[in-house]
Amino acid sequence: MSRRSGILEFAVLGLLRESPMHGYELRKRLNTSLGVFRAFSYGTLYPCLKTLVANGWLIEESGHTHEDALAAPLAGRRAKIVYRLTAEGKEHFEELLSQTGPDAYEDEHFAARFAFFGQTSRDVRMRVLEGRRSRLEERLEKMSASLARTRERLDDYTLELQRHGMESVEREVRWLNELIESERAGRDLKGPASGGPAQQNNTTGSPGVLPRPGDTPGPDAPGDTAT
Repeated sequence: MSRRSGILEFAVLGLLRESPMHGYELRKRLNTSLGVFRAFSYGTLYPCLKTLVANGWLIEESGHTHEDALAAPLAGRRAKIVYRLTAEGKEHFEELLSQTGPDAYEDEHFAARFAFFGQTSRDVRMRVLEGRRSRLEERLEKMSASLARTRERLDDYTLELQRHGMESVEREVRWLNELIESERAGRDLKGPASGGPAQQNNTTGSPGVLPRPGDTPGPDAPGDTAT
């Protein structure tokens, strides 16, 4: 399994833990709510869903979600397949939430993990945040050393780009310091986080938007009529 597909499976399980959804709803949430998966197709999502079903972590149900029930049914329209988390799927997701290994500190994986911090225990949140900070401090050290070696050979625009990259990492380190301090003080976030490269609308509930610096949200995907 590739790292990105693993992140996608984690995010799908986390979203379905909130409520059952069909494919279009899932893709929209992944694109607009998490902000981690913007450039992927149904050709990526549905194989992931089939794998999760085969593993016994999801079940497929023919029917309508709550949003569908509110709308007038279309004559002749085939019911969408709704994906529901099984007890085994919930247990597997909780196991994934408890992991604090090096993968949790990488850019996309950290963003996905942070989106579900509201469902994560405080000690695990602390280990992930501290691991992410250490990873970025190592990155800063390497960037600074590289800049010192190549400064005289670079033009002004390339130098400015490298400085911008370092400043972005420094901002995230400061943001992580604030989060770690809050966690140590026993304070939970109650509103949108600010000052960092990731945001979440409500850390005690559903995942929020997690853009990285320079990212812009993509358009909503067109609806699928059936799966």
